[in-house]
Amino acid sequence: MKTLKTLFIILLVAAIVPATAQTADEIIENYFENTGGKEAWDDIESMQTTGDAMMGGQSYPFVQTTLSDGRMVVKVDLQGTSFIPQAFDGEQVWTTNFQSMQAEAMDKETSVNYKNNEANEFPDPFLNYKENGYKLELVGEATMEGTECYKLVLTKKPVMVDGQEKPNVTTYYFDKENFVPIVSESTMNGGPMAGMTTQTVFSDYLEAGDFYLPFSITQKFNGQVGQTIKVTDVKFNVEVDDAMFKMPATADTEDKK
Repeated sequence: MKTLKTLFIILLVAAIVPATAQTADEIIENYFENTGGKEAWDDIESMQTTGDAMMGGQSYPFVQTTLSDGRMVVKVDLQGTSFIPQAFDGEQVWTTNFQSMQAEAMDKETSVNYKNNEANEFPDPFLNYKENGYKLELVGEATMEGTECYKLVLTKKPVMVDGQEKPNVTTYYFDKENFVPIVSESTMNGGPMAGMTTQTVFSDYLEAGDFYLPFSITQKFNGQVGQTIKVTDVKFNVEVDDAMFKMPATADTEDKK
């Protein structure tokens, strides 16, 4: 009788689990299917996002342009002044020095870390995560923003911080009904905010061409809102000028020629 009872329990569990169980890859497959189709995602060569970033009570209109080879530039217009808070030319990350308002290269670690990770994630970190050497795990379920979610952990390539290798892990919460990420969480590895938990909330999924994307993105630091982004337009496969990604020569550079 003990054997029959055990067999009955196994059969009961087997009858229930297949209806609800999901693997990490199945969740990602549903995600791409629900947001435009994987083939369409694979065909994206460039992406241009326009919107407003609100931080400290100030609105920063921006345009971010990203290419499939990893190059990226963000242009911000503030009260008639244009500047670039971040760009990547394929090898080097650079920014605008807010005191001199001249282009300035970021440190080598920042460029290497970006090249090894974010530069390979176009147009989505999950699209070719295995080819990028990332690892994805379904670790459970949770309720986030009042929504039942699948909890997935994406382990990326380690980053270097002050000469030391640090883990690079982000936890994503996927809406169980729509299979889209609504929250991501990670821990800052370096700088003045080292050890701080950062959380990004994705909402207002709307149609953008043939895709569905979050048009509202809120970034929190240890639970406090730091920045809110409102996307107004997204264009795909637009033609861009390669020169926009290159760091302009500074006055000092010109003097040395």
